[in-house]
Amino acid sequence: MPRKDPEPVRITSATRSHRDDIDARQRRYLISMGIRTVCFVAAVLVFVTTGQGWLMWALVIASFILPYVAVVMANAGASPDPGGPEPFEADTSRKSIEPPPES
Repeated sequence: MPRKDPEPVRITSATRSHRDDIDARQRRYLISMGIRTVCFVAAVLVFVTTGQGWLMWALVIASFILPYVAVVMANAGASPDPGGPEPFEADTSRKSIEPPPES
């Protein structure tokens, strides 16, 4: 039984590298933690300027929830490529080279 070779795959449909995936996760995590820091500092400023209020509590709650969200987003796997790899298909509209005439 002849062995069937796998279809060649276009390199452009390859998934991104592991390093790029880690970099993207770290970037998302740092952005989330930056937003958390801003929420916490804003809550302190609201408390200092106005005493208490619903805005201060909303910012405090957000600063406690965002680390969980940041970790879950950072640990989420890489997003799958849409459609997966595409097999290479030869261009059939071109003519092939004719074999040399037999002598």
